[in-house]
Amino acid sequence: MHRYRSHTCGELRASDVGTDVRLSGWLHNRRDLGGILFIDLRDHYGITQLVARPGTPAYEALDKQTKESVVRVDGKVVSRGAENVNADLPTGEVEVEVSEVEVLGAAGPLPFTINADDGVNEERRLEYRFLDLRRERMHRNIMLRTAVISAIRHKMVALGFNEMATPILTATSPEGARDFVVPSRLNPGKFYALPQAPQQFKQLLMVSGFDRYFQIAPCFRDEDARADRSPGEFYQLDVEMSFVEQEDVFQPIEKLMTELFEEFGGGRHVTSPFPRIPFREAMLKYGSDKPDLRARLELVDITDVFADSEFKAFAGKHVRALPVPAVQDQPRKFFDSLGDFAVEQGAKGLAWIRVGEDMAFTGPIAKFLTEENVKTLVDRLGLKPGHAVFFGAGDFDEVSKIMGAVRVEAARRAGHFEEDVFRFCWIVDFPMYEKDEETGKIDFSHNPFSMPQGGMKDLEEKDPLDILAWQYDIVCNGVELSSGAIRNHEPEIMLKAFEIAGYERETVEEEFAGMLRAFRFGAPPHGGIAPGVDRIVMLLADEPNIRETIAFPLNGNAQDLMMGAPTVLDEARLRELNIALRKPAADK
Repeated sequence: MHRYRSHTCGELRASDVGTDVRLSGWLHNRRDLGGILFIDLRDHYGITQLVARPGTPAYEALDKQTKESVVRVDGKVVSRGAENVNADLPTGEVEVEVSEVEVLGAAGPLPFTINADDGVNEERRLEYRFLDLRRERMHRNIMLRTAVISAIRHKMVALGFNEMATPILTATSPEGARDFVVPSRLNPGKFYALPQAPQQFKQLLMVSGFDRYFQIAPCFRDEDARADRSPGEFYQLDVEMSFVEQEDVFQPIEKLMTELFEEFGGGRHVTSPFPRIPFREAMLKYGSDKPDLRARLELVDITDVFADSEFKAFAGKHVRALPVPAVQDQPRKFFDSLGDFAVEQGAKGLAWIRVGEDMAFTGPIAKFLTEENVKTLVDRLGLKPGHAVFFGAGDFDEVSKIMGAVRVEAARRAGHFEEDVFRFCWIVDFPMYEKDEETGKIDFSHNPFSMPQGGMKDLEEKDPLDILAWQYDIVCNGVELSSGAIRNHEPEIMLKAFEIAGYERETVEEEFAGMLRAFRFGAPPHGGIAPGVDRIVMLLADEPNIRETIAFPLNGNAQDLMMGAPTVLDEARLRELNIALRKPAADK
């Protein structure tokens, strides 16, 4: 017999009754019933119940072992009997009567319970992540991640893509976040950057003639954590294609996502094909460029209705309305609590009216609306008896943010929200540039390597804020899974695009020397995208926090509490790297 096991803990069935077996695993749970000891033994594959009877060596050995100790047991498979079958376990028809025990790894006192969610805080869980990963939910999430990545690889190859690797040590690049830098011992005073994305390298692979590339790529960005973003590092499905337009990129990615979410989504419906929504339309209708389309409500721009109004709360401001049908039975508390929600999002309050059976408006602002206002709102919003309308007023970005959140929350509370579905969409026609409100400076709003839709002509003739780019995002249930673009592969157009964003020609030539040099030797039109693997798994696992789908994530302060990173380097190592430290002003 094998040194440690003849079977796994998820393998035994009724057909194995009478068989002598050897199992190894962790002591998951224990129960002493009438002097008989029942043990749940757990390994990667499942759980098998062990039985040890009083007065036997096995009982004495198992009785003094703590939970999570690792043991090897020998014994005979016996039937539980019909009355004792555990239908929740694949092995629930049998148990193993233990005859011999070997302790392989004794466990000390546990910092938290493994076989139940005892509400332990995240910091503690990350400090003992190796224990946290033993929990059924976490183990299931990580195995889902493994299966998803394996499926991605298989499907991408089937779609004609070639998996390739790109460098980890590279040069800095303006991807929109801070770089992690690595000192070079052999080149004193110089630093590598860990790639925020393989952007330039995958474009260079297209210039080299490889046509269809993909990679499950690690990316490194020194940015703050949030629920759908892990600080430090993350993984993405990096994709690039040659001789393509926007729709050519959409087709394989849409097929991949549909199949992936149908296969691993637990039966939740995937809506297909994915609608294409222009950026400005998304901001107006949904208040966000990553709209949650499960909410079956839309915002309506009614700024013009109140442009000359004497109602000071709306006059001269951007005004957005949210019509919500079938709320006639909602109590006043529904309206007040939604107002409280809006305040939590940053609003000063939430104006609203209700439409009665006689089409009369009631509510806090009804008395401020003129007959003409009422008629226009009824026509514009398609109002009927039982409708309510919520209003937001302020500057465009502020109103979009607040009313976008109110739209989703109102849909949830009023029964206009689809559960158990994956609603995808493409957001397209992003503006090439945006203006910094504080400095007035024109900067790239998305990916700086994107092709402007009108090429050089638009760069030379249009107001920069009116220029659209061949940029696109893929969004699912309000989560941005990916950004992508048709690339700017023509050196002079690229230099002009950077010039508008305030970059000197010499600076661009220096910082992107490799890419520009390659483009001058014949570059094909190309484009790509990079869906985030961590976010895909987060959605499939129905987890609210991305760290629940990563085996060893950093905490919210970008610290590895388990390994103690980041660490302090001693003076000898700093000298070897030609680095001198300057303490922050507060520490001097």
